[in-house]
Amino acid sequence: MGIILDVIDYSLIHATIRASTPILFAALSACLTQQANILNVGNEGVMLSAAFTAIAVSYLTGSWIIALLAAVLIGVIISWIIGIAHLKYKADVFAVGTVINMLALALTRFFLNELLGASGSFQSPQIDPIPTLRFDFLSGNPVLNSLFNNYSLFEIIGLISVFIMWYVLYKTRWGLRVRSVGLNPMAAETAGIDPQKTKFTVVLLSGILGGLAGAHLSLGYSNMFVENMTNGRGFMGVAAMFFGGMNPIFAWFGTLLFGLADSIGARLQAYGIPSQFILSIPYIATVAVLSISMATSIRRAKKRKTSLL
Repeated sequence: MGIILDVIDYSLIHATIRASTPILFAALSACLTQQANILNVGNEGVMLSAAFTAIAVSYLTGSWIIALLAAVLIGVIISWIIGIAHLKYKADVFAVGTVINMLALALTRFFLNELLGASGSFQSPQIDPIPTLRFDFLSGNPVLNSLFNNYSLFEIIGLISVFIMWYVLYKTRWGLRVRSVGLNPMAAETAGIDPQKTKFTVVLLSGILGGLAGAHLSLGYSNMFVENMTNGRGFMGVAAMFFGGMNPIFAWFGTLLFGLADSIGARLQAYGIPSQFILSIPYIATVAVLSISMATSIRRAKKRKTSLL
């Protein structure tokens, strides 16, 4: 019981939000593309490439803003490649995404060594991190300080983005067109919507979100770059998207589950629990989230079938 009370306290809320934010941006990216019926498997590669770009540019220029813009640009370029391969040349999006992920892992490792002269990881005091929001009037109270203070800028922006994307997808004409293209592209085309153009736009926008995810991971969450530092977070974002049924708000709840699992695992390390078990916690959470989403989908399908009969 003492261990549980030490691990689970009010400070776990901040830790959960912090750990879930990179996954949140990946989940929003996956929600956007899946609404157009495109499975965003390349999320992992986009995030990893953007994370390295952000660190390298921040180190070389001393500006997190320029680094953020560069990360978003690389995310859009990679998403453009995915869009061209899948939409124009009809390549399987799963195969394209897998190639992007493998290529990103190899290239970031290569440029880490060649450009930054490091192996395995890189950090430097010359790196300009994404700023943290701190309010001095809250610092006197430990509970309020933990709950409402010292959040990275993009931890706040991520939360706001959830509701903005929900509104755009479900309350605007553009969102209706995206969902129409995803549900029935032929019917959408009959209504005067260009499915290819709409899907390509969605893929490019997902690159912006993937770039933000990677930039926050390296400049906001950790302020360093480590080989393969995404560590499956892109796939966790896809899992959270399925958990939320492509709805950004419900997908956000899925990312919080991942963040909670990651935060609890990090705290358990101090109690002599085998590292293999701790490292497996986020992946166990991924399987659990996907299992719940699949069970929910099957139940909905059965109810729909029963109602039709």
